[in-house]
Amino acid sequence: MSRVRADEEEYWHSSKFRAFTFDDEDDELSQLKESKRAVNSLRDIVDDDDDLERVSWSGEPVGSISWSIKETASGSTSSLDGRDSSLQKGSSSYAALPKQASSYSLSSLFKGRNKLPSFQSLSDALTDIGVKNYAPELRRPKAEYKDYSSDWSPKDTVRRMQRGKVCSLERFRSLQDKLVLLDEAVAGHDGNVITAVLIFLKRTLRREILFRELELRQVALCHLIHFLREMGEQKFLLDLLRFLDRTEEVALSQYREHLNIQDVEKRREFLKGCIGLPFSAEDTSHIQDHYTLLERQIIIEANDRHLEMAGQSELFRKYPRKASILNMPLVTTLFYSCFYHYTEAEGMFSSPSNLKKTFKIPDKQYVLTALAARAKLRAWGDVDALLTTKNWLGYTKKKAPIGFHRVVEILQRNNAPVQVLQEYVRLVEDVETRLNIATKYKCHDVVIETYRDLKDRIQLTAYKCKVERGSAEEEKINSILNN
Repeated sequence: MSRVRADEEEYWHSSKFRAFTFDDEDDELSQLKESKRAVNSLRDIVDDDDDLERVSWSGEPVGSISWSIKETASGSTSSLDGRDSSLQKGSSSYAALPKQASSYSLSSLFKGRNKLPSFQSLSDALTDIGVKNYAPELRRPKAEYKDYSSDWSPKDTVRRMQRGKVCSLERFRSLQDKLVLLDEAVAGHDGNVITAVLIFLKRTLRREILFRELELRQVALCHLIHFLREMGEQKFLLDLLRFLDRTEEVALSQYREHLNIQDVEKRREFLKGCIGLPFSAEDTSHIQDHYTLLERQIIIEANDRHLEMAGQSELFRKYPRKASILNMPLVTTLFYSCFYHYTEAEGMFSSPSNLKKTFKIPDKQYVLTALAARAKLRAWGDVDALLTTKNWLGYTKKKAPIGFHRVVEILQRNNAPVQVLQEYVRLVEDVETRLNIATKYKCHDVVIETYRDLKDRIQLTAYKCKVERGSAEEEKINSILNN
């Protein structure tokens, strides 16, 4: 019976959950020993894994704010003085250890160190000089919290906003304060600050008052108009422009709305209604051309889709359309017409000549677009006819409004034969440009004839080395040199 009672007493004095006594209160040394014993007892049943989070003996993650505050407070002088008496019960080595230097991780507490030759002792862990000390996070200066409480002047508020500080504008309640704030923002020449103040005024002022004041401040007015356009606030922008009596800008803003209309028939009707808006004379003609072009595109698209699906046109079978022509620019429409409808009569809506006449396309633009389209089809006869003109006496000659050097570039880009290239290289008027182009594209006959006309025997002899030996070009050079 006595042995049973002795075991029971040993259990209560050796377990972590001990009986209450008046002699062992706040005995931290015995708590540390118990923790170490618990760790050693778990070594053989837990795998070694160091990928877990580091924690302190108090259970708080190492480096957290709460851990830092608790550890700093426990390491202060007043706290150490109050615990001298309890720590003197153990050895002197434990009494000198600072509690905040603990380097035990969560894996160290609950997992064994099977891979290490020996388990690190508690005193070694507490005195490890390689352990990183975590300083507590300091509180922000009180100046950081004054934005919502202090009485900042408009000038100081603008300066703080320029430095990226968060400032409350709600304290500016009177109209006078808001206008002074806006003037200070404009004087600071910072677009972000001006925009921020304008958003605040837009939200807190009536539209009539805001428009009246902005009319006197053109810089702020331009910022607001640009902001409204970027944000797509069309109704507010139209009200502002109407107040300012900018009728043309109101019309242009309404015209831009066609970009948001996806249905082609609805867009056509919308453009038809835009013709009557108060545009300038030049802009009115552009709106009329836009409406007419879209109307033509609808007709051409319907006819070509029918021909393509029916398979009646060889050109559509050989070169299928890659995209719809609807809502395409005028130049793209002209290229499409020159590619698929080049031979149609002028009375047809899809005829290139009809488009040129209707939209008053300049000769230079027309020749450049038509040349690119016909060269892509390798229709060299159409290219020749496009560049051939007749005078009133019936004589014909080659003429290129874009310059024959550009004609050669377009033809070469579309893999034109050398014979075709040489015909137009000869028409380049500037001798140096002609020689450079002929040399670049290997038009040997043009180079030889040019050096012959210049009677430059030295250059002709030097060019003889650039042609193939025994070729017709070499024989031609020898004939010229021997003559």
